[in-house]
Amino acid sequence: MVTSPHPLASKSGARILRDGGTALDAAIAIGATIAVVYPHFCGLGGDAVWIVADEEGRKDCFLGIGQSASILPGFDGEIPLRGPLSTLTSACAVDAWRHAHNYSVRNWGGGLSFSSLLDDAIGHAADGFPVTNSQSFWLDFRKSEVVNWPGFSEVFMPDGIAPQVGTPFRQQELAASLQLIARDGPRSFYEGELGARIAKGLLAAGSPLTSADLAATRTRQSEPASLLYRGVELLAPPPPTQGISTLAIMGILSHFDMKQLTSGDADHIHLCVEAVKRAFLDRGLIADPDFANQPVEDWLSRPHLARSARSIDLERAMDWPQLFRPGDTVFFGVTDSSGRSVSVLQSTYFDWGSGVVVGDTGILWQNRGAAFSLDPRHPNVMAPKKRPFYTLNPGLGLKDGRPAYIYGTQGADGQPQTLSMILTRLIDFGEDPMTALTGQRFLLGKTFSDSRDTLKLEVNAGDTVFAELAARGHVLSPIDRLSPLSGQAGIIARQADGSLAGAHDPRGDGVALPVART
Repeated sequence: MVTSPHPLASKSGARILRDGGTALDAAIAIGATIAVVYPHFCGLGGDAVWIVADEEGRKDCFLGIGQSASILPGFDGEIPLRGPLSTLTSACAVDAWRHAHNYSVRNWGGGLSFSSLLDDAIGHAADGFPVTNSQSFWLDFRKSEVVNWPGFSEVFMPDGIAPQVGTPFRQQELAASLQLIARDGPRSFYEGELGARIAKGLLAAGSPLTSADLAATRTRQSEPASLLYRGVELLAPPPPTQGISTLAIMGILSHFDMKQLTSGDADHIHLCVEAVKRAFLDRGLIADPDFANQPVEDWLSRPHLARSARSIDLERAMDWPQLFRPGDTVFFGVTDSSGRSVSVLQSTYFDWGSGVVVGDTGILWQNRGAAFSLDPRHPNVMAPKKRPFYTLNPGLGLKDGRPAYIYGTQGADGQPQTLSMILTRLIDFGEDPMTALTGQRFLLGKTFSDSRDTLKLEVNAGDTVFAELAARGHVLSPIDRLSPLSGQAGIIARQADGSLAGAHDPRGDGVALPVART
C-alpha cells in the first residue's frame, strides 16, 4: 500500500510495487514524482527525512539534511526568508534517494535500477501534469512576492500569470535535470555535470553555496528515537529534527486515561494542546548534535514526562507566547507485501522554498537556512557546515516488533500537534485511518494568514467544544472545516487480521492506493 499527497505520485509508487520493487524503491519513485507534481511544497532543491523498519527487526533513520555553506554572509537582525541569501544550506533529498536505494539493495534484496525509479517523474516534467488546487492556491497566495524571486516567474508563471487548475504544466528544464540524474546517478546532482550547473546557477543568483559545499552533502543514517505508548513503539527521527517533540507529547499523554474521553471533545483537545505546550518548552533547545549537546534521553525520560503531565491543569490552559515557524512539506508512506515499511517527509521548507530557481536546471532551492538563529547563545545559532533545526518528523509505530502504523504530516510547527490528534485517535480510540484524518484538528500559534498567537480550531469541533475550551482560558480562532492550515497527513495501518488500511488527508489532493500481493 502507498499513500501520498498526489494521485500521480501514489500511482508511481504502486507501479513500482507491482513491478517487484521494495517499499524503499516505491518511496524513491514517489519522492521523485512528488518533487515534480507538487513543486510548491518540495523538490530536488530540498531535503528529506526517512524512517524505515521491517519484520526482521531493522529500524533506521535516514537524515537527508543539507548543511550550511562553509563561508556564510553576515546578517543584521535576521536571516531573509526568501531570495538568494536564504539559500544557506545544501539540498540532500536526491542523496537521500541514493542512500535509500543502496539500503534497499543491501538489506531488502532490491533489484530495480535507480534510473527506472525516475521514469514517471521525468515523464510528468516533460509531458506535463494537471495543475492542482493546492499549487494554484499557493501561487496565488504569493503572487505579490514572486516578482522578486530570481528565475521563478519564468518557470512557474510562463505566460506571466498563474496557470489555472487542471491546465497542463510542463517543466522541461527540470525534466532535463532528472534525465541527467538517471543517466549519471544521484551523486551527479552534487559532483557531476548537473552539479556543476547547479553550483554555477547558485553563484549567479548570489547564494553562498559552492561546488565544494554540494560535494560535501551526505545523508546520515542513525538510530531512530523511540517511545512506548500503549504497547506501540513509536519511532521518530533524532535531532536536529523535532521528532523527539512528537514522542514527548505522546509520553506526556501516556499519563492520562485517554479512553475515558471522547475523540475530538474538549477534554481530548485540551489535553493534547497542553501536552504540546510542555513538550515545546524543550523543543527550543534542539539543534545539530555535532554542535550542541542534545540530552534526548533526559527529554524523553519517564520522570521528566511525568512532571510535565502533573503540571497540566485539566480545567485551565497554560499561557502560551511562542513563535511560529511556517513551512510546507509532503508526507508519503509505503508498506510492501513483506511488511517492509517506509515513512518519509520531503520539503523545501516554506511553500515555494527560497523562491530561487537555480540557473537553467529548473530546480527550486530551499530556504531551510532561515531556520537558524542569529543569537550566539542559542544552540541553533547559524554556523558554517551546520544543519539547522528541522521540523520534518515522519513517524512509524511498531507492535510486537512489526510495523503497524506509518504516518506523517505537512505543517512545520504543526506537525507534532497534528500527530498528537492522529495517534490518539488511532491508538486510544481505535479509529480507522480516514476517520482519524477527517476529525477536527487544532493548530497552536501563528499562521501565514493570522499573526495572532491563538489556538486555531476547525469549526466542526462544534459550539459546545469551543465554549468549553474558552472557559478553560484558551484564546480561540475558528478556522474552516478540513482547513489546509491543519496539515495534510497520511496513514497506513496494519489491521488485526494483517490487512492494510490507508488514507490520505481530505484537506489535500492525495490518495492511498492498495497494491495486490503478487
